Amino acid sequence: MKSVFFALGFRPLFFFGSLFSVIAVPLWVAILNGYHVTWSPIGGWLAWHQHELLFGFTSAIIAGFLLTAVKSWTGQSAFSGRPLFLLTLLWLLGRGSWFVNTPLPVLTAVNLLFLMAVAVIMFRGLWSVRQRQNYPVIVILLLLILAEALFFTGLDTGDALLKQQGNLSALWLIAALISLIAGRVIPFFTQRGLNLEQEIIVRPWLDNLLLGGGVVIALAYAHGELNQTSLWAGIVFLLLFIGHSFRLGSWLNRKVFHVPLLWSLYLAYLWLIIACVMMAAWNFGLLTQSSLAVHALSVGGIGGLILSMLSRVTLGHTGRPLSLPRFFVAAYLFINFAAISRVIGVTYLYIPALGVAAFFWSLAFILYLVIYGPMLVRPRVDGKPG
Repeated sequence: MKSVFFALGFRPLFFFGSLFSVIAVPLWVAILNGYHVTWSPIGGWLAWHQHELLFGFTSAIIAGFLLTAVKSWTGQSAFSGRPLFLLTLLWLLGRGSWFVNTPLPVLTAVNLLFLMAVAVIMFRGLWSVRQRQNYPVIVILLLLILAEALFFTGLDTGDALLKQQGNLSALWLIAALISLIAGRVIPFFTQRGLNLEQEIIVRPWLDNLLLGGGVVIALAYAHGELNQTSLWAGIVFLLLFIGHSFRLGSWLNRKVFHVPLLWSLYLAYLWLIIACVMMAAWNFGLLTQSSLAVHALSVGGIGGLILSMLSRVTLGHTGRPLSLPRFFVAAYLFINFAAISRVIGVTYLYIPALGVAAFFWSLAFILYLVIYGPMLVRPRVDGKPG
């Protein structure tokens, strides 16, 4: 299969992942607004929403990024062609499996197989060149698979807490992965993007502590330790807030604010920091609900970082200069408007603010599909493979 669309992982998975998010987020808000449909996904709409925005949308983008990056990391041939087509088809089957009369064991297997396949592909690539510095990526992928299995166990037994434990464990595992990837790309992109003569200082000890702290929180959620507020968790979240803040500040250069491809990354990372301090406040009894922190991370942090990375990776891997297309800066603003509405607006007007958040989220990813979509289906402009 020689279609350019399946030449590298970012092409189909960025496209379908973005398209899915444009549909899934407004659909969820419509259901909350009382929009009546004659059918519902297996386990109900809440279970679908909890699963699909993390294990559907976010997992597709993570897979697209990793399957593209591993080629650069290892120098090996790309995962492409028919195998990539089959992996994309497996992901699509996972999305559709929620809306047909799929037996729960089949639903579980189809969905788990996607991340399992990605983990195997990544392991084979990294192990073949013994690239130990990237082994933590495999560990996080394996833990994500276990978190998803925990979610489906809760779905099977009707245990809402178990579903929540799997869901929140996955959320903070993704935050840990963000911490890992951001620690590499943000200083590197800043150095190159601003043509800085002095190298940005990277502190591996701090990177490792922040990664480990995120994984500890994720494991505690999976074990059920954080179903209620916890003093020790509040302390860990506070330390994560301090560590991430120091890290971001050490990377920052005021020239960043003139380069949208850079400030969009910094702003997304800031939402991760906000989520950490909000979780600390909730565990200390200073906030009444953790949902606001969860959505600061999921909409502002994860959504913002995804949009920024989509726009940059697509440019770089289609042979284009790293110059933001006209009007796309609006997408960065829209995703942050969505986060503000979902985190702050809902405290005043809950349902209207959800609608505003869904509108801006969808608009941001529609812009990606409209502006970048043609790049995903066309050959590289420099004539190179990929």
